[in-house]
Amino acid sequence: MIAETASQIALPGELESPRAKLVYLFLSMNGTVTITELQDSLDMKKISLYSVLKCLEKQDLISKDGDSYALA
Repeated sequence: MIAETASQIALPGELESPRAKLVYLFLSMNGTVTITELQDSLDMKKISLYSVLKCLEKQDLISKDGDSYALA
C-alpha cells in the first residue's frame, strides 16, 4: 500500500487558515498525535496550536481523546 502524500489529501472546504490546513494535513498523514508532537513537528507554539485545534474540533474535523488529537 502506498502512503498518501500531502498533495493527494483533499482538504475540507471550510479550512481557510494556512495553520489549520497545516495541522489538518499533519493529522491526516500521522494519525493520532499529542500537542507536543504537533509542536515539535510543525515548529508552532502551543498557544497557536490550541487555538487551531479548538477551531478544528468545533467544526467536527478532529477529535480529542485525553491529550491526543486525530481526524474525526
